[in-house]
Amino acid sequence: EAGCDELVKKVSDGWMDFDVAVASPKVMSKVGKLGRILGPQGKMPSPKNGTLAADVVTAVAEFAAGKVEFKNDAGSNVHIVVGKQSFEAEKLIGNIEAFVSHIKKIKPAAAKGTYIKKMCISATMSPSIAVSI
Repeated sequence: EAGCDELVKKVSDGWMDFDVAVASPKVMSKVGKLGRILGPQGKMPSPKNGTLAADVVTAVAEFAAGKVEFKNDAGSNVHIVVGKQSFEAEKLIGNIEAFVSHIKKIKPAAAKGTYIKKMCISATMSPSIAVSI
């Protein structure tokens, strides 16, 4: 959905049926009031994750096309959603292969040794399963 004042009101009333919130710097004064709602959900627009952008239309198009943001935690683990339970196995495998390929492609030149040591997959709140790379 698009809009500003209407969406701010809708979210402040409890609507959270969206995966990503994208905003322009001009409207952050209004969106900033939703920090206590969007922040804990990881949905607060930020330039760090590409959701705070001057060109909102392009940013929305990228996320609608399947752009996924990821980062590593303090233990150098990367957590990412590669699909849903309803996906066919081939689609999940394709998503995992594309992600591993991307990680290998963005490996910094200064990184020496084994870049990916191990990989595990899991559903939400389920035990993980080791996967050979």
